Amino acid sequence: QLQLVESGGGLVQPGGSLRLSCAASGFTLDYVALGWFRQAPGKEREGVSCISSRGRGTDYADSVKGRFIISRDNAKNTVYLQMNSLKPEDTAVYYCAATKPFRSARNGLEGGEYDYWGQGTQVTVSS
Repeated sequence: QLQLVESGGGLVQPGGSLRLSCAASGFTLDYVALGWFRQAPGKEREGVSCISSRGRGTDYADSVKGRFIISRDNAKNTVYLQMNSLKPEDTAVYYCAATKPFRSARNGLEGGEYDYWGQGTQVTVSS
């Protein structure tokens, strides 16, 4: 029933990599924009990356540019976040989010653009 479920989080050492996945159920991801957000303890949720409905347009927070890659596979109803060269400051709960069908996200790194949210997956970067 209209759910987004993240997976792939875990504990990694600095410099390591993780690949997060977000699978949709109850609806398809066709015609929606998708975003990844994160929230560290004591901090506000921040936009990490976003991708347009067909995957042609992407955006990233300055803090992750060159390290993270967002992608999607609409046939699998899944969006991914490949995270490389991880740093301790990347430690957070990561959430995926989707707009309602046929609605565009003018600012994909703004949480208010999204209507559906996953439960989050923990990413911990520590030596």
